[in-house]
Amino acid sequence: MTCTVLTGTGTPRLSLCLWKMGRQIFLWAAADMCLTQGEAIFINTQVIHRFESSESTIIPNMVFSPLLIAAENSLIYRKYIKPVLMSSVECLIISPTDEKQCEMLDTIRNVFAIQESKSISELKTTELIMKLWGQIYESISWNDTQNINKTSAQAQAQLQIMMQHIHKNYYRRITLEDIARSVSISKSSVLNIFKSYLHTSPINYALEYRLKRAAKFLTETENSVFVIAQTAGFENVGYFCRKFKALYGMTPKEYRNHRRSERK
Repeated sequence: MTCTVLTGTGTPRLSLCLWKMGRQIFLWAAADMCLTQGEAIFINTQVIHRFESSESTIIPNMVFSPLLIAAENSLIYRKYIKPVLMSSVECLIISPTDEKQCEMLDTIRNVFAIQESKSISELKTTELIMKLWGQIYESISWNDTQNINKTSAQAQAQLQIMMQHIHKNYYRRITLEDIARSVSISKSSVLNIFKSYLHTSPINYALEYRLKRAAKFLTETENSVFVIAQTAGFENVGYFCRKFKALYGMTPKEYRNHRRSERK
């Protein structure tokens, strides 16, 4: 199972994930990290990342705005929030083996416990997130994060535009040149950005996106496999069926029947 997360370029969004069961590979530009039960991760704003797993996992997650903590023009925002958002810290792995991070894990578990309870307390949630932010701020080594990584920010912004180009035009023939033209960079730069941040090529990303769209069409429509292949941007239905089986482990017809049986 693979999930690629594309963050917006507008209001900052921050993510929290807690591994309750199983393990996943967390991939972002800097490294690949295997996260297991009991660990958590804080993901900074506009960090394109993805998760991969070959087994069942349970990962409570939360996406929130830093404005939940303080207004943008406030002293707290300028002094404690903006420095984190603008730093080169892309994510923070929180492990139970680290004594200091155990307190952060307790706070994160409490946040998710409230969200899962029948009587959700918005005030208590906000209080815990403010406490967690203080713990995150104190855990960052500011001596190593004084310079904003402008190159990384620019590359991620370009990647977002290229991914959106693929999402909008997946049903058409997409070339590497088309993708490069969407952000006015060279084809080699496109390849480097996709490899660095998504660990795949732009053409493979487009292929997988088409297959995911096809899977959605198989579930939600009664169209034939031939029509769905064409709708998803495949000119050859035989090639489509081979690639679909390679990704999902079953033919398109088997996939449709399997999903229908799950609904009964």
